[in-house]
Amino acid sequence: MSIGKVKWQSIVSQYAYPATWRSLWQVFNSVIPFFVLWYLAYRSLEVGYWLTLLLTIPAAGFMVRMFIIFHDCCHGSFFKTPLANDRLGLLIGAAVWTPYYEWKHNHAIHHATAGDLDRRGVGDVYTMTVEEYIAAPWYTKIGYRIMRSPIILFTIGATIVFAITHRFWTAKSGKRERNSVIWTNMALFAFVGWTVYHIGWQAYLMVELPILLMACGAGVWLFYVQHNFEPTYWERHKDWEFFKAGMDGSSFYKLPKVLQWFTGNIGFHHIHHLSPKIPNYKLEQCHKENPIFQIEPITFKDSLKSLYFRLWDEKEKMLVGWRAVKKYKMQMQNNKM
Repeated sequence: MSIGKVKWQSIVSQYAYPATWRSLWQVFNSVIPFFVLWYLAYRSLEVGYWLTLLLTIPAAGFMVRMFIIFHDCCHGSFFKTPLANDRLGLLIGAAVWTPYYEWKHNHAIHHATAGDLDRRGVGDVYTMTVEEYIAAPWYTKIGYRIMRSPIILFTIGATIVFAITHRFWTAKSGKRERNSVIWTNMALFAFVGWTVYHIGWQAYLMVELPILLMACGAGVWLFYVQHNFEPTYWERHKDWEFFKAGMDGSSFYKLPKVLQWFTGNIGFHHIHHLSPKIPNYKLEQCHKENPIFQIEPITFKDSLKSLYFRLWDEKEKMLVGWRAVKKYKMQMQNNKM
């Protein structure tokens, strides 16, 4: 992939501005349906839990869509002014269980370091190299295997991240980030407490828990497949290039139109990484109008291969599964003989 720096930057800059009416319409058609479906799911408990679970499926979809709006606010791409982005981001952050400024900071680091082997670990699904895994102590290997297990990563693990991990700040968090965690926790405590007071904790969990499980699982899956695919891009910092990290290290995840709508066009992730200032509703337009960005897509079927990726092989420059560890050890033994 080769294109002049000035050329690709001038192209994406044409789309890197919001249309206020489109942003407001997206808030209207995403936030309101979520709370309506949540209420209907609660009332459906009187009919049968089967109906409740059916209603939580689209509700989870709207929660994912709200997170995309939250995500755009973090990038300052949803409204024209920082104040409007921050205010809406703070409000929706409470609904999607995520502290705005803390996540905004970590996600900015992710954009600046995606595909950089020397700057992993912030705002990403952590990936070890084969050599790092082999050299790690047994307890680190066990923890990593648990974390990278799809059964854990896209179910209870994803929910733990949003419901529990997001309730705390890190040692490197600044004052604004720490305050956003505190205020988000207070807002959640007040809203959940008010809801539980009126409908009871059992009813609340019966509605909220399946929504969280599905929305968090889908969100982590999207984030995972956007950077864990074949072939992808990882380099040491001295060889790392921003453009290649965007075009080669971020996927074009082609989804059915309905899922593309619920996921806010985030499947055009390669374009998003080149210019996070492009609002989600302009990503597809940027893709269609510029052949340079029309890379090979990953279909849903193709993306299932990502479930088997566990480690990065620096020698082969590819993602590999656990079998590569055994192969690598045998090569090391042969080299010693």
